[in-house]
Amino acid sequence: MPSQHHELIDNSNNDVVIVGGGLAGLFCGLKLAPRPVILVSAAPLGEGASTAWAQGGIAAAIAEGDSAEAHAIDTIAAGAGLVDEAIALELVREAPARIHDLLQYGVPFDRDLGGSLAVSQEAAHSARRIVHVRGDMAGRAIIAALIEAVRATTSIRVVEGYVAEALLTDGDAVTGLQLRQAADLSAKPVNIAARAVVLATGGIGHLYSVTTNPVEAGGLGLAIAARAGAVIADPEFVQFHPTAIMIGRDPAPLATEALRGEGATLVNGKGERFMQPRHRLAELAPRDIVARGVFAEIASGRGAFLDATASLGKRFAEKFPTVHATCISAGIDPATQPIPIAPAAHYHMGGVAVDARGRSSLKGLWAGGEVACTGAHGANRLASNSLLEAVVFAARIAEDISGHNFATPARFPAVMATPRNCAMPPLTGANLRGMMTSHVGVIRDHDRLAEAVRTFAAIERDTGNIALRNMATTALLVAAAAWARRESRGAHYRADFPAQNPDLAQRTLTTLATARETAASLSERASPRWIQPLIA
Repeated sequence: MPSQHHELIDNSNNDVVIVGGGLAGLFCGLKLAPRPVILVSAAPLGEGASTAWAQGGIAAAIAEGDSAEAHAIDTIAAGAGLVDEAIALELVREAPARIHDLLQYGVPFDRDLGGSLAVSQEAAHSARRIVHVRGDMAGRAIIAALIEAVRATTSIRVVEGYVAEALLTDGDAVTGLQLRQAADLSAKPVNIAARAVVLATGGIGHLYSVTTNPVEAGGLGLAIAARAGAVIADPEFVQFHPTAIMIGRDPAPLATEALRGEGATLVNGKGERFMQPRHRLAELAPRDIVARGVFAEIASGRGAFLDATASLGKRFAEKFPTVHATCISAGIDPATQPIPIAPAAHYHMGGVAVDARGRSSLKGLWAGGEVACTGAHGANRLASNSLLEAVVFAARIAEDISGHNFATPARFPAVMATPRNCAMPPLTGANLRGMMTSHVGVIRDHDRLAEAVRTFAAIERDTGNIALRNMATTALLVAAAAWARRESRGAHYRADFPAQNPDLAQRTLTTLATARETAASLSERASPRWIQPLIA
């Protein structure tokens, strides 16, 4: 890295800079070849990307009898009234072509005995349409194949070990990035100019104290885009997995939903099943309903556990070796003991608002993958549509940038804005994550959301720690939008507004300035301005 350090500082003619080494970033770089690209990744390629942890696969209507239209209908139904239907249809229609691309890059998707791509079925899909690799290895295999392809592509220059902590702007145009060495955040920042910046930084799961996401998924891309003035869409919609295994690990490992399919029950600390009175399907109810049930038991102090002692017992190790090994390593024998669980932040439907080409509201800034909000997921993502969206929009971004003739980037500002050198507030990153889980988590209400908005706004305004400031920026956007949406819809549930309101079936469109105004008005105990909805 030191050999690249001065080159980064001195090079003012960079063409395209992609931030993020997950599926969207790697795929976009490959699609832009032979156009010169710098790909910046905080972690070594293959580490720190949620893609590599994806156990499902990619949804694509390629089987006989299935259709893109049927896939779109399922996607729209899952999104609880907020899916951009035109975007959803375009997304699923491009799926077969993107699967073909991945095959060309060397992804070894499973095949059936006839040699065709094997497809499986997942929840809320009306047909078998999930392509996968060795059952549950899709994410890891896709990332491995794309890394190999990227390393072999001479037009892509990989810069590992740098965090993008700010976007450089000239008016409403992005002209580059401020980077800092990930291993030494006290080091002097590095400025890099660019004609085009593509954010592919992943989600926000690590803003929560319980998450399935890697540490790099802390909402950084969303924060730096918002701080530069970009419009943010649907930030209140966060999907939670109901059964993360609580054994003190961060990120938390998952207890697969298949355990409940085999008869495992959800019980509290008294051994009482708590899902039966909540839903007719009990443990097999939809994911968001189960997550709320688990959260409520924990919040009440009764605790929550997954009990497979009767349904599986001694067969546990044979049927679910991965979960079994995880539990045993933590001193829990799931054959004879209930497994402690909690809901975990899993996927962010919101993000940087982008159009059908992946363009943000700022000139020169594109966004793809989980950091972006295309409108395809609405209020709740359909299983295995996330990897599909990442590759489809990465390809669209590459095509859009390829059609651009960029002017030479504007010069950097003479003086970069830096945080004030003030004392750290009492709320640290760890406590911020705790407040996100307790106040902006599975079950929300007015008072806790208002407290979170005020707290995160104070951090965002006052901290001299730029990493914590970026965390607080994204946390504020999520909390303010959740406070403003006075209904329950999809993954967003308000205990004080438990019903869906048809009048609020509109996507959220907001900015950091609006979130700050919300915080200010809450602090003054005045009635805050509602976040402006995006009217189609």
